[in-house]
Amino acid sequence: MTDQNAGAKDELAGRSNSAIESSKQALFDLSRDVHAHPELNYQEHYSSAALAGFLEGNGLSVERGIGGIDTAFRAIIPGGGGEGPTIAVLAEYDALPEIGHGCGHNLIAMAAMGAALGLRANAQDLPGRVVVIGTPAEEGGGGKIRLLEAGMFEGVDATLSSHPFSNRTIIPGAAPKGESWSLAMVGYRYMYHGQAAHAAAAPEAGINALNAVIHLFTGIDALRQHLRDDVRIHGVITDGGTAPNVVPEFAAANFMLRSRDGRYLSDEVVGKVRHVAEGAAYMTGARLEVEEFYPFYENVQPKRDFGPGGGSQRKGAGN
Repeated sequence: MTDQNAGAKDELAGRSNSAIESSKQALFDLSRDVHAHPELNYQEHYSSAALAGFLEGNGLSVERGIGGIDTAFRAIIPGGGGEGPTIAVLAEYDALPEIGHGCGHNLIAMAAMGAALGLRANAQDLPGRVVVIGTPAEEGGGGKIRLLEAGMFEGVDATLSSHPFSNRTIIPGAAPKGESWSLAMVGYRYMYHGQAAHAAAAPEAGINALNAVIHLFTGIDALRQHLRDDVRIHGVITDGGTAPNVVPEFAAANFMLRSRDGRYLSDEVVGKVRHVAEGAAYMTGARLEVEEFYPFYENVQPKRDFGPGGGSQRKGAGN
């Protein structure tokens, strides 16, 4: 890099830093405000309004309710330096049940707003444009996938996002063998329909749906030895009957399936778990019903050449 280029880069960085620094207290206040109003996926009406209002208060025009989602929004910062890439800065702001912002999405929102201010300070000297996208429902709702399917990422060349972590890292390096912690993921609900009966007077007349769920868990445990080391399968029983003297006629479990390799997850792991679920139904006589409750997310692919200033991910990649 020439001295002239280095000087220009330093000038741009200084301008961005000054813009962020001058709004530091407002950004902190915004983060605390979002943190104090935790909202579940697709219910982030307060938070999305607060973030959109913050952008509008700083001179940006905001389009609300994009992609058919009430709590999504978009603001475009045009560049003044001619043709160039379109970079999307993503804000997240939904919370978790019971524990609120345990994943720190209020910090992700604050970082996105700060990035928007810093980039706007240099907009006239940069080619291309910046798009700030408010992406709701990261925690289980597949908000980015819905926005992607609605065309909200058309023309975007790269996305920038952030996530709080337990150590200081831009490109995930704390994971085993330097791999990213962010895995491809999909969630399924396995439901078994049996036949109720009195568990003492006439158990032979019943079909125990809970037994099918238990067989599902033990079958998945047996399956693990035949899957790659990067696969993660974890689930909970959501329905298991109502009284111990009644044969459960309905039982269900939710499972998350993950892998570093999205294709391996979709082409092999999902099918193998489905076979286990079907086997549990055959063993008990229960009827199996399966539904996807968490849409398929590709694994994030960080680009190390973005350097110490940030990380990137491919369009459509998720969690």
